Amino acid sequence: MQTREHAPRWPWLLGAVVVIGAGVWLFRPDAMSPEATAEKPVSAPRLGTAPATPAAPAQPAIAHPIAADAAADAALPALAHSDEAAWAALAGVVGDEGALAVLLRDHLVQRLVVAVDNLPQRSITLRALPYRPLQDPIATTTGDAQASWLDTAANARRYAPFVRAFVHVDAQASAEVYRRFYPLFQQAYVELGYPQGYFNDRLVAVIDHLLQTPVPAQPIAVVPGANGRLRFADPALESLSVGQKALLRLAPEQAEAVKQQLRAFRAAITGA
Repeated sequence: MQTREHAPRWPWLLGAVVVIGAGVWLFRPDAMSPEATAEKPVSAPRLGTAPATPAAPAQPAIAHPIAADAAADAALPALAHSDEAAWAALAGVVGDEGALAVLLRDHLVQRLVVAVDNLPQRSITLRALPYRPLQDPIATTTGDAQASWLDTAANARRYAPFVRAFVHVDAQASAEVYRRFYPLFQQAYVELGYPQGYFNDRLVAVIDHLLQTPVPAQPIAVVPGANGRLRFADPALESLSVGQKALLRLAPEQAEAVKQQLRAFRAAITGA
């Protein structure tokens, strides 16, 4: 018997104006568990929320620098006026307006930085996230013993347009646009509360974190949680970050395709 959970309040969250924007919607909180606090979004320039955990001490050196000559662009708009240019760059590389429809266009760079920074956390605030909710609910199946599992096939169809758009983005082209817009990402990251931080290092660390997402046995059991939301029955899976949980909601082949794209983009922005 197939059942449907309540429609997600916020779309299912992944993770450059290009690959950051093209993929970050894949890693958004869903109706699986109370990962997001019900805060009213605020508008820029005070989009940045305090980090969910205390900021780590500044590293003695930048691990993954963006070349200064690549980052320099006299035509780059100011961060406060970058929405139009950032959206045009994103749409030009992704080429799928339908898949991008869940993203909010205002203060795009700042919102993406907030989202990326929070992906490794176990909970995430709704404040300033760049998403509109998906309308169709996450699907589960129920067996004879009333045990419930994620419906892999149904949810694969749910996420298919977003996964397809993400994995079809050219990683090298994305990296070129990301390097061009990098000063804006860096400025937004500093304004978020990391005066000594370096956003590209944070992005690489977040990608590495997502790539460490375990591959659990299928199907994945779920149980009722607070406020009528589902939780993973396995405590080890339930303790994962919001970004890693997002990958678990994909079909295994979709999750692997997303990981491959993350590896390609990581290589493009680090040269490794």
